[in-house]
Amino acid sequence: MKGILSRVTLVVLLLVLVASTADAQRRARRRAVATTSGPRYGAHIGYNFDAQDLLLGAQLSWPMTPQLELYPSFDYYFQSPGSLWALNFDLKYRPPTRYGAWYLGGGLNFLGGSGGSDTNLNLLTGLEGRRGRTRPYVEAKFIVGNGSAFQIVGGFSVR
Repeated sequence: MKGILSRVTLVVLLLVLVASTADAQRRARRRAVATTSGPRYGAHIGYNFDAQDLLLGAQLSWPMTPQLELYPSFDYYFQSPGSLWALNFDLKYRPPTRYGAWYLGGGLNFLGGSGGSDTNLNLLTGLEGRRGRTRPYVEAKFIVGNGSAFQIVGGFSVR
């Protein structure tokens, strides 16, 4: 377990560093990109501490207002034996803060796999870069329901 956790941490840190340097190279385009609205999509990698599984996923962020976003995502858990996946239908809210990087949210989690299916509630919080085309983020999610779980993911979104 320590080996997987250290690998996940390393990958998340590398994603954040690579995205930050790429963003710094596009200073001239920042103002134009920051003022446009529209959906962002991306990928993430993480770890579910209760199931002790590595996960890989994808997400979409669709702004409805400057502070509220529709946030569906998909997670695939590398579980042996069997398979496990989740569809998440969440909302993200950005409280008024100095940089606007912090968000919190919640929604529905539909968990499926070889062992059947289950519906749960998501509670999440995270930090996301707010400038440039590529936006790195890190997020903690608590899945409340039958077999509650906690997971941390890191990834990036692009416009």
